[in-house]
Amino acid sequence: MQSMTIRRPDDWHVHLRDGDMLKLVAPFTARQFARAIIMPNLMPPVTQVAAAAAYRDRIAAAAGPDFTPLMTCYLTDESDADEIARGFDGGVWTAAKLYPANATTNSASGVTDIRNIHSPLERMQALGMVLCVHGEVTDPAVDIFDREAVFIERVLTPLLSDFPELKVVLEHITTAEAADFVAGAGPNVAATITPHHLMINRNAMFERGLRPHAYCLPVAKRERHRQAVRRAAVSGSPKFFLGTDSAPHHRPTKESGCGCAGIFNAPMALEAYATVFEEEGALDKLEGFASDHGPNFYGLPLNAGTVTLKREATDVPDLLGRGAIELVPFLAGQSVDWTLDD
Repeated sequence: MQSMTIRRPDDWHVHLRDGDMLKLVAPFTARQFARAIIMPNLMPPVTQVAAAAAYRDRIAAAAGPDFTPLMTCYLTDESDADEIARGFDGGVWTAAKLYPANATTNSASGVTDIRNIHSPLERMQALGMVLCVHGEVTDPAVDIFDREAVFIERVLTPLLSDFPELKVVLEHITTAEAADFVAGAGPNVAATITPHHLMINRNAMFERGLRPHAYCLPVAKRERHRQAVRRAAVSGSPKFFLGTDSAPHHRPTKESGCGCAGIFNAPMALEAYATVFEEEGALDKLEGFASDHGPNFYGLPLNAGTVTLKREATDVPDLLGRGAIELVPFLAGQSVDWTLDD
């Protein structure tokens, strides 16, 4: 196959930041995707309907007219069920985001105990509103490589018992335990999968030194987990769909004594996914994963347009930026086997 045309895809998990960073990174996402679930972990976090609507307008201005941002509500211990319902009914919020407090970037305002948000979750279940979950515990006694599996056991399983009809997306899964859990759960549970968790294991962080640009949360795991996540992605199951978790950070904040977690994969996201699916002999499953499963789970229409990928090696630049902002993209200095035909 020298080229393939698929329905225009969506990104069901992306960080676009704000200000000058937003203006720089949003076009990379809009180039490939028609819509995206926008993460709300700004400073301060997006917890109110008015703030979400204003942020949506800034994204639209930065990304251009052919891109639709789908906004999320940042859940806190004080989240108000009525405010969440008002934003959802008013078409501002598509989903709400659960960050366990201090689990990742800008999550200090997150939820300290899942019981604190039972009232909002009950309302979301009644509305059919999706809960997007960063699935890691923050207990310092739990090894960082086990925090996803422990979250499923301690938090997610009881949560789904309490709210059996709540629609839940377990984001950026990284383990065999997560893949198995989602596959075996009911139709109201799904997962997103990133290109970097399909392409790297935890060795990438330590190859001939400390590699901060391979550090993200959840961290990449052992090779057996990467293989399990790849099998889930290419399985054709409607429970698994595309979510890049593209998370840009200014280069000095990555290359520091306490580097930020996040991998900026937006510039070559679709090309990276195509490379993986071809390696797995599953290019025929890419359209479902990228373009169909996500909208079907969220209850949104499929996109009308198409994109074409052609077989052409594409070099990934070492550095991207504008003005004072410098970003090191995922796969910097390497090449991918496909390119998006603009």
